[in-house]
Amino acid sequence: MDLSIHQTFLPHDDADAALAFYRDTLGFEVRKDVDYNGMRWITVGPADQPGISVVLEPPAMDPGLNDDERRTITEMMAKGSYARLILGTKDIDGTFDRVQASGAEVIQEPIDQPYGVRDCAFRDPAGNHIRINQLG
Repeated sequence: MDLSIHQTFLPHDDADAALAFYRDTLGFEVRKDVDYNGMRWITVGPADQPGISVVLEPPAMDPGLNDDERRTITEMMAKGSYARLILGTKDIDGTFDRVQASGAEVIQEPIDQPYGVRDCAFRDPAGNHIRINQLG
């Protein structure tokens, strides 16, 4: 079987703040920016990886969710426990400095983990947990 990752979704509660973080701080290119019924979906991704995208979407858009479930999602987003994304870089320290300088909330400074990975972590403007691993 030949499968690849094409898209993943992360919620946002402020489209402009999400756009500034993923485009201006992380350097992702904007591939689509769609307004629909007063809501906004933004597709971003690394310029050198055109086949992989992150779709930033309004949270709890599934029409099958009830109000309690939507509240739970909002509460989990606020805690940073609803969604996460792991990125990779060849320069963890330089990347950490750039993201920290943007004002992003730092969860963890670069550290060598006991399981063999050097990484750091931030929250995006919606509270999503963004980890960045050192590559190679």
